Amino acid sequence: MNTYTLEVGSLTRELPIIPISDSLSIASFVLLGDTEMVCVTAPLLAEKLPAVDVLITAEAKGIPFVHELSKHLGMPRYIVARKSVKAYMEDPLITKVNSITTQKEQFLCLDRLDAEFIKGKRVALIDDVISSGESLRALAELVESAGANIVAQAAILAEGDAADREDILFLEKLPLFSNEK
Repeated sequence: MNTYTLEVGSLTRELPIIPISDSLSIASFVLLGDTEMVCVTAPLLAEKLPAVDVLITAEAKGIPFVHELSKHLGMPRYIVARKSVKAYMEDPLITKVNSITTQKEQFLCLDRLDAEFIKGKRVALIDDVISSGESLRALAELVESAGANIVAQAAILAEGDAADREDILFLEKLPLFSNEK
């Protein structure tokens, strides 16, 4: 199996290179379950963030990271946009998203109470990897419709062309791989 060597802070990971289409492969970065990666990268990204009132992420891979990041920043709460409407949600905000790794249309939902909580606040959108930017775009749409002010968009990794963006913060670049022989 082909792999890509990723170095972030003091950590090194061998990421398997996985095809996601006939012409494109990615180095598969799975943050879920990697406690060491979460704990090492949270303070590194915290140093790059401007002053924020609340962190928000999309379900699910960003959750452990935003949890650790909020602890590091001394925040008592963070917000998770869910992938479906839950029974406890009253009048949720909903938007559609197509990300590079899911390859099908999904939804992001923000509970009305969470929307009221972030209204007027300085928000940082947090993810594990920013690639096409579609997940962040959908998250931004939810946050803006709730009346919050997005002051940062950040991730551990920026994949492919995302690494050239000037409107995001990240720790390391992650290349995309062509499947051409």
